[in-house]
This record gives sequence, structure tokens and C-alpha cells, in this order.
Amino acid sequence: MSTLFIRGGTVVNADRAFLADVITQDGKIVEVGQNLAAPASATLVDAGGQYVMPGGIDPHTHMQLPFMGTVTMDDFFTGTAAGLAGGNTTIIDFVIPDPQENILDAYKKWRGWAEKSASDYSFHVAITWWSEQVRKDMGTLVNDEGVNSFKHFMAYKNAIMCDDETLVNSFKRSLELGAMPTVHAENGELVYLLQKTVSEMGIKGPEGHPLSRPPMVEAEAANRAIAIADVLNVPIYVVHVSCVEAAEAIARARARGQRVYGEVLAGHLVLDDSVYRHPDFATAAAHVMSPPFRPKGNSEFLWRGLQSGNLHTTATDHCTFCAAQKAAGKDDFTKIPNGCGGVEERLAVIWDEGVNTGRLTPSEFVAVTSANTAKLFNIYPQKGSVSVGADADLVVWDPAGSKTLSVKTQFSKGDFNIFEGRTVKGIPSHTVSQGELV
Repeated sequence: MSTLFIRGGTVVNADRAFLADVITQDGKIVEVGQNLAAPASATLVDAGGQYVMPGGIDPHTHMQLPFMGTVTMDDFFTGTAAGLAGGNTTIIDFVIPDPQENILDAYKKWRGWAEKSASDYSFHVAITWWSEQVRKDMGTLVNDEGVNSFKHFMAYKNAIMCDDETLVNSFKRSLELGAMPTVHAENGELVYLLQKTVSEMGIKGPEGHPLSRPPMVEAEAANRAIAIADVLNVPIYVVHVSCVEAAEAIARARARGQRVYGEVLAGHLVLDDSVYRHPDFATAAAHVMSPPFRPKGNSEFLWRGLQSGNLHTTATDHCTFCAAQKAAGKDDFTKIPNGCGGVEERLAVIWDEGVNTGRLTPSEFVAVTSANTAKLFNIYPQKGSVSVGADADLVVWDPAGSKTLSVKTQFSKGDFNIFEGRTVKGIPSHTVSQGELV
């Protein structure tokens, strides 16, 4: 393993920023301090004028996901390589068992796919059905495999949707195991009904997608999940919070003293629902994901949530489908595979729209891009911290560097970039994964 000497940068952690050199050896950080002596065999990285931060942790990706009759473009190698290109050194992906599929079998299948990952990875395991066997296997996953979060889809009726019985049983079991239940909050019954209603009105294109999933559909599910968690006294993590109504539900619960945590996607922070009205079908369809991009004004409220500490983490829901795959829904928006990319762009977009605008400090940026995720999913301070003994997963960040985000220059295998043409200031100059300059 190599030794790295990162010299002269400003180390930024979630609690403070300070001038320091950083030395890594055998995949770990071994020294952090001023005016350190360079080890004889070390590779030198000059970080003068730059920030040295924990590598990004994306708590929500879907690599190689079989979904809606197809499989995402990015597998675990290309997806994590794209992440590394953008300063992201760890992903937490999702094992999604089919209804009635043994959850340990599904977990082993995903572990096999992930062996080719270019970076560190972990898994949330989705609970898509309930039985005594599922209950038992959750214990095996926590105690033997180190899984500590279980995902619940409240949407996608007739596929992977959880009913309330499954939610209640799984939340209760998560509490017993000390694991975190997470929810995709959308009322699946309402979505199913509204999809039919919108289609019957003759709206078949991508513009029908946000109409079938209005904010209140998300808010209802968030409120219901929060209420169930409150009764059972279990903490809960709400993924991809996209609208004012869901963010308010989380803020209210937290004001009552409930442990509720919220995640927001880079895309929801900068885009709005006008993308679905683009005259080009392929462009509009490329933005179809759930929950959808929201009307203007919602983004600002999500930024406020990050500022106030009512929303905690930022993710991407990286799930890339190409134009040919999206074309399955050419005449019926409900058949467009849901998903957008972003694992490569997340840090730069959030730095540019968050730190450069004064919404976030560099330390708050570290909190919402790595440290909070590491704390919530039990990998802190091994990850999410530039400190002695932590993993040498680092990004050297050039606040003056800039680039224009584009499908032409991205590493991701997707054929569309939802941030296309956006010029960002603040980009990674070096990414270090497991002590290697990648």
C-alpha cells in the first residue's frame, strides 16, 4: 500500500476547519498536523490553497438495478468510478428483493454484483414483504453482515410496495435490532389512482408524471411513516425529501422531539418541474424519477432544511437509464423507467449552489455530504472525518477550479446529464480512495 503526503491544505471536518498536512499509510490516516515531515517514500499531493475533506458518501444509489423490466446503465464499477471522479468515495446502495424472494439470497446476489466496485460500498436492504423468515433473516443481516438499515417503499403498487402491516412489523424488528428504518414516502394507492386519472384525461407524456405524484402524496406517506415510528419509538430516515409539505412533516416531528432524519437529492435542490414540459420527449423523459422535480420554490425550502438541521444528508438516487430504455414509455408515462444520474456531480453542484451562495459553510457542506451520513449509518469516524485512524478516503477540493457539467465529459454510462451545461465553481483536484490516489 502506498503512503501519501497531502501538504499545505485546509482540513475541513463537520466541526471545524484548520490548516494541516495529512499523511496516509496502508489505507488509513496516520497523521494530521502542521509542518509534518514527509515520509521518505510518500507520494506528494500539494494542497496549497485547497481544502482537504472527507470523501463524499452517497447514501442513496442504485447501481445495476433491475427495475421496470430493464437494468440501469451503470453497474457497480462504472457507477462507483463516476463517483470517484466527482470526489465521492463511498456509496450505500440498495438490495431490493422481489416480493416473496428470500432476503438473504437477494443480499448475496447484490454482494456478488458489487464485487467489481471501484470504491467502498455498503447496503440498505429493502423489506418488500413480511413473514417469520424475513424477521429472522433481518437479524442475520444485522448481526452477521453488518447491515444496519432497512428500506421501505411506500410506492410502486403491485411491485415492491410495503403495506402498513409490513411497515409496522419491519419497524418493530428494526428497533429490536438497533437498525434504522428508511422510507420512500409516496402513497402508492394514490399514485396508482392518479396515474389512471391523468391517463384517462388524455395526458400520456412525461408531463403526466408530476401530475400523478403531487406533493401531498409524498407528505401523506411521510406523515404516516413518522406516526408509525413515533408509536413504536423507533428513529426513522426519510429518503429523497422533495417538497415543502414533506420537509415540514419532518420539521414538526423533530420539534416534538422525535428522531426523524431527512435526505435530499442534489437534483431536487437545483431543478424544477418545468423539465417535464420540454418539447423533446427524450429530454423530458430523462428527468422522470420519483418523487418528481417540484414547482419552483420547493428547492429553496429544502436548502432551508439543510441550513436549519431539519434535513441531514444529500444524495443522488443515482439510477441511470438511457434514452432507448426511457422510450418504453413513449405513449404512456407510467412505463418510463424512473431514475436520473448524479453520483459524479453531487459534490460540485452542492458546493456551487450551497457554499458559493453562502447557504452553507465548508464545514456544513462536509456535514451534509459525508459526516451526517456516516453518523446515521454507523460508519463514523471511520468515514466522514479527516482524523487519525479514519479511512484514507479523501477529496482535495479546489474552490477556484471550475468545469461545465456535461454528458460529453461524464464517466457515468448514462446518456443524459440532468445538470447539462451548468458551470460549477469548486471541483475535486484529487480523490483518494483507501489511501490510493485514484
